[in-house]
Amino acid sequence: MAILQKIKAEIKKAAGADLDISYPPNSELGDLSLAVFAVAQGKNPVEVAQKISQSLNQNKKLKTLVAEIKAVGPYVNFFLNYDNLGNQVLTAIKKEKDKYGQNNSGQRAGVMIEFSNGNTHKEVHIGHLRNICFGDSVTKLLAESGYKAIPVSYINDFGIFVAKTLWQYKKNEAHYQSMKGGQGYILGTCYKDAVSALENNDDTKAEVTQIMKEIESRRGNYYRLWRKTRLWSIAYLKEIYQELEIKFKKTFYESKVIADGLKIVNQLIRKKILIKSEGAIIADLEKYNLGVLPIIRSDGTALYPVADLALAVKKFQTNKITESIHVVDVRQGLYFKQIFKILELMGYQQKMTHLAYDFVTLPSGMISSRSGNVITYRELLDEAREQAITETKAKRIDWSDKKIKQVATEIALSTIKFEMLKVSSQKTITFDIKEALKFEGYTATYLQYTHARITSLAKKGGGKKVKADYKLLSEPFEKTLIIKMAKYPEVVLRAAGSYAPSEITKYLFELGQDFNDYYHNIQIIKSDPKTKAARLELTGAVGQIIKNGLKLLGLKAINEI
Repeated sequence: MAILQKIKAEIKKAAGADLDISYPPNSELGDLSLAVFAVAQGKNPVEVAQKISQSLNQNKKLKTLVAEIKAVGPYVNFFLNYDNLGNQVLTAIKKEKDKYGQNNSGQRAGVMIEFSNGNTHKEVHIGHLRNICFGDSVTKLLAESGYKAIPVSYINDFGIFVAKTLWQYKKNEAHYQSMKGGQGYILGTCYKDAVSALENNDDTKAEVTQIMKEIESRRGNYYRLWRKTRLWSIAYLKEIYQELEIKFKKTFYESKVIADGLKIVNQLIRKKILIKSEGAIIADLEKYNLGVLPIIRSDGTALYPVADLALAVKKFQTNKITESIHVVDVRQGLYFKQIFKILELMGYQQKMTHLAYDFVTLPSGMISSRSGNVITYRELLDEAREQAITETKAKRIDWSDKKIKQVATEIALSTIKFEMLKVSSQKTITFDIKEALKFEGYTATYLQYTHARITSLAKKGGGKKVKADYKLLSEPFEKTLIIKMAKYPEVVLRAAGSYAPSEITKYLFELGQDFNDYYHNIQIIKSDPKTKAARLELTGAVGQIIKNGLKLLGLKAINEI
């Protein structure tokens, strides 16, 4: 149990009731606040608060944890004993290091998180990055909270978009073979060209349908071309995952589960969960207020639910999981309700969660690989890295080009990930490259600079070791940092429970601000040896939490910038 949780538990035990304990809006009112409304039972809550305060002031055990207890209106406010709190917090961080903030609320329950459901034969753009970064961070948060988090990816490699790309590629094969750039990039360009060429062209759409049928039959020239180009896309995706340091326990492919999906469709027709309608196969879910879900087109080609149902069954049958999470954008909300209902009708009772996130837009409008209004992952990383190189060169004229590029790449990747996570998943991100790459404000670089500053302080403060006396940390700035660090385990628990990496970004930014206020107002290196030792341990603890929090976001803490 985290330190503040223990203190709250002791207060509730002493009060004899499970009362709500919160944090006052400002430190002048105290560190913790207990509302008495639940126990007032018709009595004047102000008088009840006064009686509870008087009683708690007589509790000997609380006196070691709490310096002062005051009744303020219908609340009882607690000013914590910072000699005790500082010792407990700093000792815990020093001992637990990378494990500080972990909890076991998940009790090793298996949770499968499916994200980065990319498409082969398309480019990866910044809209996909939100999915990748969000899913990876949620996975890390759940693992930090004691769940057996199983990250998996599901690649759509068998849809009609593949047929469109191959139709375009075959029509202009010499042109695409002569293009510069990686094979994954070339396929993305080819898809965009295909969408433009096929628009309002019914004759060619029939050709694409025939190509899709040939691929599904797993025979013929287009099937062989699909096999070859599919490997191009898979290699390209792996390259991106390696750069972003995203790891999956398993990658599923639509082409590998589609046959099982067709068998399931036949079974569901016999069970009357699915029905035939005008040559197509559908799920009529009107009685559940979920509308109608098409399963197979009237031309016989399969739609996404065929593979999705098969994949869900495979997950539940081959893994001991209590929850299956799907990280997919908000537009698919109804679709997942329909899929989950069908699975429920099939007898599956495990928790199924659609973890939705809103769009990523550009200042010029919505992102779409069809319209061309898109920034690709590669373009974004290159531009971010170039700007970071320019900034780093100006600050570090003594560094080699190799070191500058290495640090600039880390800054660029940190910037991209942080921008995708600092906004609540329920809100739209308007991705402005210039704003995202700023080296001040609510950015990854601000936190990286803060961590680098702490690392530099540790180096400057090296020398003769003096035992730290935490009681010397009595400045208001120091108390602010101590209580902030004490709250970190609660933030991790809350972020995991609500699948909200933005809780971590917000906390880290506030911690960074508190530390920099401290740094600019209090002498650290030039203080007397005993005080310096305590302050260096305090700053080191802040650095440890920044490192731990950045890790949950999929970011590496940088020691030098």
